[in-house]
Amino acid sequence: MPDKVDEATATMIKNLAEKTGKSLADWVALVKVAGELKHGQIITLLKEKHGLGHGYANLVAHASKGAGGEGAPEKDDLVAAQFAGEKAALKPIYDKLLQEIAKFGKDIEISPKKANVSIRRSKQFALIQPRTKTRLDVGINLKGVPAKGKLEASGSFSAMVSHRARVESAADVNKELIGWLKQAYEAA
Repeated sequence: MPDKVDEATATMIKNLAEKTGKSLADWVALVKVAGELKHGQIITLLKEKHGLGHGYANLVAHASKGAGGEGAPEKDDLVAAQFAGEKAALKPIYDKLLQEIAKFGKDIEISPKKANVSIRRSKQFALIQPRTKTRLDVGINLKGVPAKGKLEASGSFSAMVSHRARVESAADVNKELIGWLKQAYEAA
């Protein structure tokens, strides 16, 4: 059975085709016609000229830059690197978070980076990062909500989010955390 990231990528590829009327292969072909572009240039082109959201533009950019220009997106590699070695025990917690977040709606974009995974709707509403070998930090955009208890101010964690929650076990992926994430999703 494929892992959750594979399923999430497959869902994004399916949603891309449904929302735009073009398959991932069609978008990659369109990018190739534009000439030799860097990753960021591809994203800018797709967002500004074709109206794609950042997550879909990133998906197409990665696909167009894959092995031989036709490879699969590098998302799996980015996530695998984050959860390699000492942090491998955190991957089931990450998978559980993605499973819960996916229930919010079909417009969610999962955009792995080198050190974290951005969760977007029309804009980023959450950020997941394995911070230590025993803890994930979940950044959440909840502007105007006071930090309290497990919902801390983001501090030095990330300027891209207003709050963070420290997640050390699957039990921490609870109703309270999912509620904060849902609130951030709805505001995005």
